[in-house]
Amino acid sequence: MKAFVPFLLAFVLGCTARAPKPAPTFTLIPIEKFTFNSFVDCNMAEAWVGDTLRIFPGKYGEDPVWGDANDLKYADGLHADEVFLTPRDQFKTPAMPMNAPAGMPGLHGAVWFETMYQDVRDPSGKTLYGIYHNENYPQTLPFDSVTGQGYKNERWPEGLRGPESAAAVCRIGIMKSTDGGKSWDNRGIFIEDLNPRMILKPHNVSLTFAGGVGDPSAVASGEYLYLFFGEYSYPGEYRPETYDSLTEASGQCISVARIKLTDLDDPEGKATRWDGTGFSAPHDGVGQPIASLQISAAEGGGAASRAGQYHWGPSVSWNYYLNCWVMLMGKVEEEKWRGSSIYISFNTHQDLGTADHAVQWSKPQLLLTKPGRVLWYPSLQPMNTPEDVENKNTCLKLGQRARLFVKDSEANEYSSEYVIEFGKGE
Repeated sequence: MKAFVPFLLAFVLGCTARAPKPAPTFTLIPIEKFTFNSFVDCNMAEAWVGDTLRIFPGKYGEDPVWGDANDLKYADGLHADEVFLTPRDQFKTPAMPMNAPAGMPGLHGAVWFETMYQDVRDPSGKTLYGIYHNENYPQTLPFDSVTGQGYKNERWPEGLRGPESAAAVCRIGIMKSTDGGKSWDNRGIFIEDLNPRMILKPHNVSLTFAGGVGDPSAVASGEYLYLFFGEYSYPGEYRPETYDSLTEASGQCISVARIKLTDLDDPEGKATRWDGTGFSAPHDGVGQPIASLQISAAEGGGAASRAGQYHWGPSVSWNYYLNCWVMLMGKVEEEKWRGSSIYISFNTHQDLGTADHAVQWSKPQLLLTKPGRVLWYPSLQPMNTPEDVENKNTCLKLGQRARLFVKDSEANEYSSEYVIEFGKGE
């Protein structure tokens, strides 16, 4: 019996050590509506430069469907409330690289900064890498048979503005600033999907994208920058005669890629995508989405080109109170990205580079729903609390409480009506 007692104690302690970490909890606390004063059509990119919080909303560049834009701005503040309430006419315009002519190397199409990586090696905080969502069309990025880049204007699907408009293709790139975001230099494309994976007529009826990767959020873990993004292409070569909507849906939803932090200055061709077992798929190859974030056909999930339901637009942050990663996302429920709900997911593995930790996200839970509205670009944002200012919190790093922001697309309003409070579970 004496020999059995230590064995039993060791068994109990072993089971306790392996007990799963309690799931985080969350509560939405209603507040007076807090409205951002500038144009937002993307995730919020921001960083502390010294004692100043700087944000970079808006759109820049050539766009033959919606019109060329110069609305990518920045504003400063001593805390989040101050910068978010900056009057629109007081936002500043950074120096941006010019668009290159069609067929020439350089920046093509329009860009939106979606997330910032701040180089920790620069004590001034002025070295920033802006990860941008980039949209092009056959007119702005025509197909190049030598490089394989660009798009053929053949059986091209209809876009958001009706039969005379073209669907866009999204890519993800990187720009660099050494003066805190006042001027930017284009460093190239992070990841993209090439022309053979575009989904064309007659199958693409979503009135959204012809394909591509976009709407990213990036966080640093170890020696890598991890990019979480929406995947909208066919998982292989699209052929009308062999097209299958279930196959399409199997390769879509929120995916992840990574690149070494030391490669950010020269990123083209350096990133790799998750392929189901590791980061082995090339930057322009076929990866696999994060399985736990996909919506099954039984739950209404479907192909993006067929206006099926899928999660998109991830916004990822490290929560030091929970000691885990938090992801917010939207949900497409019909054509033109219409969807009225926001979801939340957690990843309790701090080191995203070990094993399959980067894809170990919990099944999304409903966070907010507004029937009849179109909700885009959810994010968690810091406030003006002493904790948020002292810790220099941003949308990438937060504590127990944060503002929940979301864009009401039809009202063209980016606002917060709730503070979210996290709990550690029991």
